[in-house]
This record gives sequence, C-alpha cells and structure tokens, in this order.
Amino acid sequence: MIDPYIAVIRQQLEKYPDLHASRLYQMMCERGYPGRSDGHFRRMIAQLRPRKVPEPFARLDMLPGEQGQMDWAHFGKVQVGRATRPLYAHLITLSWSRMIFLKFFYNMEMSNFLRGHVDAFDFFGGVPRKILYDNLKSACIERHGRAARFNEDLLQAASHYGFEPVLANPRRGNEKGRVERSVRYVRTSFWPAREFRDLDDLNDQALHWCLRISAARRWPDDDKAKVGAQFAEEKKVLRALPATPHETIDRKQVRVGRTPYIRFDTNDYSVPWQHVRSTVTVLAEPHRIRIAANGSIIAEHKRSFDRRVTVEDPRHLEDLREVKRRARQGAGTHRLTQAVPAVQLMLQRAGERGQNMGSLVNKLLELLNMYGAESLQLAVTEANDADRIGAGPVRMCLEANCRALGRTPPRPVPISNPKARDVTVAAMDLAIYDALKDEPNEQP
Repeated sequence: MIDPYIAVIRQQLEKYPDLHASRLYQMMCERGYPGRSDGHFRRMIAQLRPRKVPEPFARLDMLPGEQGQMDWAHFGKVQVGRATRPLYAHLITLSWSRMIFLKFFYNMEMSNFLRGHVDAFDFFGGVPRKILYDNLKSACIERHGRAARFNEDLLQAASHYGFEPVLANPRRGNEKGRVERSVRYVRTSFWPAREFRDLDDLNDQALHWCLRISAARRWPDDDKAKVGAQFAEEKKVLRALPATPHETIDRKQVRVGRTPYIRFDTNDYSVPWQHVRSTVTVLAEPHRIRIAANGSIIAEHKRSFDRRVTVEDPRHLEDLREVKRRARQGAGTHRLTQAVPAVQLMLQRAGERGQNMGSLVNKLLELLNMYGAESLQLAVTEANDADRIGAGPVRMCLEANCRALGRTPPRPVPISNPKARDVTVAAMDLAIYDALKDEPNEQP
C-alpha cells in the first residue's frame, strides 16, 4: 500500500528531515493512502528516513603544561544545621597527565569559581598555559558564534596567573572529554559511600584521594605509567606561580537597619552600633566574614552556613548596652534638673566626691514623683546649704517638712507595668481652687 507514495515520502523527508511520522501519515492519507494503521506506517518511515552520517572526531593530543580543563559537577544536597545546601564539585584536570584537582563548594558563585582555580594552581605547583571551559556564565558572559565576551573577573585572574581562557565549541563535549571523564571517575571512585562531618572534612578527603588514589591510576596513554609519575614530569613545564595569590573575596554591599546587624546569606552578623542606618561592605570568605565601612574593617566573624543564625561579637552588644544606659541616665538627669534646678549643685558636689551618679539620679527621680517639684526643690536646697549630699538627706528633709505641715509622708506605690511606671504626671497648682472659694456666689 505504501509503495506508490514512497517517492513523495522521500521528497518530504529530504525537504523536512525532522518531519514526524504522524504528520507524514496525515499527508499521505490526504493523497489517498488506504492504510488504517499508523503503527505499521511509522515502522516503514523509520526504514525510509535518511540516516545522519556519524561525525568523526580526531584525537586531541596535548603537550605537557599546555592545557587544563575545568568543569562543575552537582553532587546533591547536604544538611548544614537547619539549612539545606547544594553541593558542587569544582574540578580541573591537566590534559596531558590527567592529574585531577577536586574541591567542593556550597554554591557556584564567582568567588568560589575563582577560589577553585587559585587552590588548584597551588595544588599543581604551577599554571597551564590554557584552561578550557564550556559556556558557563562564570567564564563567558555572551557568545555569538566564535565571538565571545569573557567574564571580567576571569580575565583579571587569567592576567594575574598568565593563562589563556578558551571556550569549547557548543555541543562539542569531546573537546573537554578529559574533565568529563574525570567527573565520571569522581562519581564512581570517590563519592560512593562517602561520609564526612562538614565541608572541610570532605575537602580534606578529596585532597587525599587526589594525591593517593587518583594519582595512582593507570595513565591512559601508557599502561606501564601512572598519572602521578606523569604529573611529576608535567609539573616541570607549568608556568610559575605569581608572588601573591589572586584575591577571591566575595564583596557585597548591604544595609544596616535599626539594629546593629547585617544579613548575609540568610544569617545575621553584629556590627558596632555607630553604623546603624548605613551601608557597609561584606567581605565573605569560606571561613570568615569581614565587614568594612569607610575603608576600614569594623567587624569580623566566623562564617556560618546554617540558616537564620545570629552571630554576635560580645563587645558590640556591651557597647550598645553602655550607650543605652548613658542615654537613659542623661534623659533622667535632664528631666530632674529642669524640674528642680537646685539638683545641679548637688550633682556637681556628688561627682566631685566620687558618688554613684546614676543611683543618685534614679533616687531623686523617685522623690520627684512622690513629693513633686516644689517640695523637692526646697528639700534639695536645705541639703545643699547643710552640705549633706545624697538622696538620704533629701528624703529626711522632705519627711520633716511634711510632718511640720501636719501631713503624712507619702509612700511609694509599686507599679508592675513599666510603661505606666515611666509616665510623668505634671503636678497641678491647687491655688486655683482657693481662688474659686474666695469668689462671691452669684444668685440666679
């Protein structure tokens, strides 16, 4: 049944190589194809569809020290306290010796991308002349054909170490097959049944594996040679390391709120109280967090990869408590001296004699609330005249004046609510009621 339509089918497949068999079936039915089973039609189309010619690949031979290949690999998630963090492996493989450097990170941010390079170069004891990448954003910002715009941070690192970043062609995994095979090798040789306490412990185990297990495997180009021995030869021709390593600090501008804390990576870190409501710079490294303002470091903490953890420096909190205490004391002193001017002389004499100023102010404020400003002014003046400095002599004067007027000295009433306790009630002048009493009554 399909024989009369084979020529048309071949013509359509040559014109549209990706044309689905279901669409071809509809087109042939419109031309009179009598078959009722599209399954048999599909099997016939599979035989008629032109086969793509397999693309051959040339073997890529490298010279010692010529090239390294870099790639990321995802290894699931790990629990860090209350946080669930993804785990990524940063691999660089030397193309000639196949020596592998392996290090794990919690993310693939630019700082960790560069930090992996710096640690790899230290591990190798030198730098290859080229490093091959795929089209990851850390290496290539945008690409149009062979024209590519590299990441500026990568170019700075390449200039510092003297290597050339090179991009593999899209959909050409064979060009970076050495690091791709290294990823598979890590998944089968290192990762299975691996237990570790934290990220540092995992990286220590990875370093030991690179030096002992990976380096002891057979070299693919010669069954009698080992990767470690070939790496020793390649190390001799690597570029020398610069005098100082490249900076790999993660910098971020953050805003300090009303409280002296900044939030970074879901965690809060304390800063000196003088920097509230300001913008500071966070300098993040794998093991510490530094906070800078106006060109100087204002705080340093151990970095936490947990979630919603508050990391504090006791000195920051102590300074804040001291400032708040002085502020409360200053507000109380201002209120006291405004209501009772004679208190200024008493406070001056108390300071000269080394008395506790905060305690004296608090006790005089209690007396002010109990007796009022006029009575306290009179009592403080009497105590000053007698050179008797302190809340006790003032209280004795107040009680003696009350008894002389035939009144009972007031007793403090405990108030449990701190908001109600701190409310200031201004005493009213009761002389207005005496004036009302002296006025004649008007009869309607």
